[in-house]
Amino acid sequence: MGLEFMPIFKDWAVSYDDEVEGHNPQYKDVFEGYWDIITEITNQSGNSILEFGSGTGNLTEKLLQAGKKVYPIEPSQEMRAIAQEKLKDYQVEFLDGDMEKFPQPENGVDTIVSNLVFHHLNAAEKNSALAAYNKILPSGGKIIFGDTMFFSQASLDAIIERESSRGFEDLVEDLNREYYPLITDLEEIFRANNFKTTYRQMNNYVWIVIAEKI
Repeated sequence: MGLEFMPIFKDWAVSYDDEVEGHNPQYKDVFEGYWDIITEITNQSGNSILEFGSGTGNLTEKLLQAGKKVYPIEPSQEMRAIAQEKLKDYQVEFLDGDMEKFPQPENGVDTIVSNLVFHHLNAAEKNSALAAYNKILPSGGKIIFGDTMFFSQASLDAIIERESSRGFEDLVEDLNREYYPLITDLEEIFRANNFKTTYRQMNNYVWIVIAEKI
């Protein structure tokens, strides 16, 4: 699962919560409405949740506050440590794993969620992961992903041009380096793995996709 990006998260862990609050100008637009995004993911989720890329535990906390059972998976040791300390009053363990290799919950789940994670997988890895999730979820079970994605190549190119003109070199490097999907391509992968989808745009970067197993 995009483990080539792990060094980024080792350094990013201590500042991540500041960045989601918009304190880094380059990523302010990416994190616009961050709390609304994770609230919407929570509201659309079922009762037993497998969460990928739990990071510093912000979505995990929302899910727990809503009374849901959560199995959070996070490959970054630094992120897990922060989340475990932050949510020490909850009976939750942050587990080592990623979107492809992870300990499966013994009691099953009805929803799989993530926020700003799925783009770390390339197209083949996305397809493989969704095939695995199809086997885990019951009929009617849902995948709910908030992630940076783009309606078309033209819209992605326009974003890159705009951010380049603003001098946001780190963000432009990020947009060119990672595997941000086009919605048309993502739709093909979901449909190929027996999911029907709906999409909601949350800001200029982030959409929420809700995929129900048919």
